[in-house]
Amino acid sequence: MLIKEIKELRSTIKSWKREGLSVGFVPTMGALHEGHQSLIKRAVEENDKVVVSVFVNPTQFGPNEDFDSYPRDINKDLEICLSAGANVVFNPEPSEMYYGDKSTSVSVSKLTDVLCGAKRPGHFDGVCLVVSKLLNIVTPDKAYFGEKDAQQVAVIKRMVRDLNIDVEIVACPIIREEDGLAKSSRNTYLSAEERKAALVLSRSLEIAKDTLKNGERDARKIKEFILNELNKEPLAKIDYVEIIDSDSLASVDIIERNILIPIAVFIGKTRLIDNFTFEIYTY
Repeated sequence: MLIKEIKELRSTIKSWKREGLSVGFVPTMGALHEGHQSLIKRAVEENDKVVVSVFVNPTQFGPNEDFDSYPRDINKDLEICLSAGANVVFNPEPSEMYYGDKSTSVSVSKLTDVLCGAKRPGHFDGVCLVVSKLLNIVTPDKAYFGEKDAQQVAVIKRMVRDLNIDVEIVACPIIREEDGLAKSSRNTYLSAEERKAALVLSRSLEIAKDTLKNGERDARKIKEFILNELNKEPLAKIDYVEIIDSDSLASVDIIERNILIPIAVFIGKTRLIDNFTFEIYTY
C-alpha cells in the first residue's frame, strides 16, 4: 500500500495497534537496493507490520550537494518494498513533512562534530529533524538503520535516548557487492571506470582489518596503511580516514577497546563512505 499523507498513515497504524500488532519501521531516501531490502526483511521477521518511508529529505542536503540529482524511482522502490514484505510505503511530498516557516530544529552535539558532521555542516541537524518527525508519525516498536552510515546510527541512538523516544533502534550489517563494494544509492553515479576504482575503499579497510588481527594496536600505523592504499588509486580523493571509539566517536591513539574505522572518499565527483568495527575482545 502506498500512502502519501500523514493523516492516512497514522490512521492505518492506529488500527494495527488496536489489534495489538507490533510495528517495524525502515526510513529510506529511496533508490533502494539490496542493503535496504535486507533491512526490510529483518523488520518483517521481527514485527507484525512494517512501514518503509521513501522520502528524499531536503533538510539534510547542503547547498552544493546532490538533492536535485539524487536518484528517484518510486515505482521501483515500491516493488522492492512489497516484494520484501513491507505493508506500507510512506512517500510524502516535502510540503507534507515541513511547514514553510521552519521554526523547529533538532540537534545532537559532540557526536556530530566529527566525520561527516564536520565535513557536511547542518547535515545531521536535517537527519535528526526528519527522523524524529518520522518516529513521531509512525510510532514504531523498532526502527532499522544500516551500519554503513555508522555515525548516523550513533547520532540517532543518542537522540532517541536523550528525547526518551519509545523505540528500539536496530543497527544492521553492511551489505556488499560480490567484489566488496558497499551497497549505496550513490553507486549509480559511478562510471564503469569509477566503479572499478571505488573498490579501493573496501580493499583499504581489509588491509587495516588484517593488520589489526595480526596484533597491531598503534592507530597511527593502521591509518597509514589505509591512506597508502587509498593514495594508490588516481581517481580517489580522500575526505577523511579516522580511527575512533565505537561509542563516543572520539579519536584513539592506542587501540585498547572497540573501535570504528570510518572512511569517506570521493571517486570522481561521487562521495562514498565505508567502515568496519573492530571488537578488541574477538581476537
